[in-house]
Amino acid sequence: MEPAPDEHFPFHQVHETDAPPEEESKPLGIEQYVQQIKETADKLLRDHASRGDVKLLATAFRELRYCFKVFSAYRQRRKVTVFGSARLPQDHPACVQAAEFGRRMAQAGYMVITGAAQGIMEAGHVGAGREASIGINILLPFEQEANPIIAGDSKLMHLKYFFTRKLLFVKESDAIALFPGGFGTQDEGFEVLTLIQTGKSHLFPVLLVESPGDDYWQRWLGFINDVLVARKLIAPFDLALFKMTSSVDEAVAEVLSFYRVYHSMRYVRGDLVLRLQHTLGEGVLRAIRAEFKDILKAGTFEETTALAAEVGEPHLAHLPRLKFRFDRHKLGRLRMLIDVINQS
Repeated sequence: MEPAPDEHFPFHQVHETDAPPEEESKPLGIEQYVQQIKETADKLLRDHASRGDVKLLATAFRELRYCFKVFSAYRQRRKVTVFGSARLPQDHPACVQAAEFGRRMAQAGYMVITGAAQGIMEAGHVGAGREASIGINILLPFEQEANPIIAGDSKLMHLKYFFTRKLLFVKESDAIALFPGGFGTQDEGFEVLTLIQTGKSHLFPVLLVESPGDDYWQRWLGFINDVLVARKLIAPFDLALFKMTSSVDEAVAEVLSFYRVYHSMRYVRGDLVLRLQHTLGEGVLRAIRAEFKDILKAGTFEETTALAAEVGEPHLAHLPRLKFRFDRHKLGRLRMLIDVINQS
């Protein structure tokens, strides 16, 4: 099965955007990229790289190649990643919520990705069911078995490194749902927000879900507001990059509504191109031009069809576009723009 082009991969977007014009007009083929990989590997011998460095690269490369192969069969299905503690019992209110969220997302046609362990991760898979579940397990010094829903499934992957695992969580996801958890959950949540805030990832919904009566994420949000925003370490509009809720209904609606009109994004020769499910109309376009001119580096917002430079994605050629020269600093404002587009 030939996988469809992956418009999500943030590093692919960076190459598309930052390459000189002569390189943009002549994109490399798969064979040429593979040749680059081979040439880079040969340079390790020339550089007299240490055994440890080469072993790390070889392991990471093998892990990613295999995982790309597994995911390629499901590239046409949207996916949501569920993060949360492995220590909570299945009757804990947060696990009950995670199971219900997984069930609802699977009903909507999504696949549910988790770290494949117990607790919240198992609950997400319980709700989604085996067919709609994907597991990315981490090999730890102490044994971490896969949960019984995904154990033995061809969609279960075992990785040695956290960095390859986290890359896959972000690269393959169309939404992220964070339930209460420990250091790992906080690490994953902050990494996702960092990648989105800095433009190193595509935009997608980030949900912070806590049980009714719980204050796990409210306490977290207090720190974000009282320290990060108050000390101007992040901008107030960065709070638009995530949504906190105690309702599974709201969490599901947030994910599904994000793709109501908005489809995906791509940089083309310095312009940000938003692919849309349908055209916006002149009234909406006028409102956007007035409300979001602060995120423009130059020019204005223009509706257009697929650009000639958008190669490699013929399955998206029919979608209308919103094109503009984004200043690349205000990703929170960009997320607010997408919300306006989805409400149009």
